[in-house]
Amino acid sequence: MVFSELADLVLPGACAGCGAERVRLTYGTCAACVTALESLRPRAALPSPPPAGFPDCVTVGAYAGPLRGALLAYKEKGRHRLARPLGMLLAAAVAALAPRDRPVTLVPVPSTAAARRERYGDHMARLAGHAAGRLRAAGYRVNVVQPLRALPRPDSTSLDASERATVAVNSLRMMPRIGNPLRDGRSRGTLVVTDDIVTTGATLAAVARRLEEADMQVTGAAVLAATELRGIRTGIPL
Repeated sequence: MVFSELADLVLPGACAGCGAERVRLTYGTCAACVTALESLRPRAALPSPPPAGFPDCVTVGAYAGPLRGALLAYKEKGRHRLARPLGMLLAAAVAALAPRDRPVTLVPVPSTAAARRERYGDHMARLAGHAAGRLRAAGYRVNVVQPLRALPRPDSTSLDASERATVAVNSLRMMPRIGNPLRDGRSRGTLVVTDDIVTTGATLAAVARRLEEADMQVTGAAVLAATELRGIRTGIPL
């Protein structure tokens, strides 16, 4: 079971998934939320309309219910012990994109310096690390690289799709002295961008563009959740 790694922890407070109080929290979530999370299966997700350069994307589920609650508890409430089970869910999305017989490189979407301070570290790098461990245990050859850094960017809620895409691209920089991790076998390797949530798709498209400008061919993106507030279509056959 995905959450069995936390079986011996009885975390205080409300359920991370649904917020229920005064219930047994064997895994940091109540029994009903554990069941719901473990029933999730990877599926394709596509913004409507997709931004230019949006990669093939696989999500674990919709940004709702226990998955949304667990993500918020992990990111915003400091419940970092959820990183391991959430990383294991993320691994399932990566596996839907990556053949087992090819080396896999995971590139987590970078956090800004301010976000890292607020969350006591890079939350996506942590998830990608746990996902890589799960995949290695399943027989994949996996490494995690962080060739990008994220600069602060203005609020994009008032921007149109084109402006949002420009802001996203301009906020990303390639790190110096980072080579192409697939240069010794680009056609044989699989590069997967990882993120927690996809909404409009602008961030994933921007990351893919920056990587491909550096001759790093992106196979696809794996995310934990896809919001349906902006026309994301999920459940598309893989």
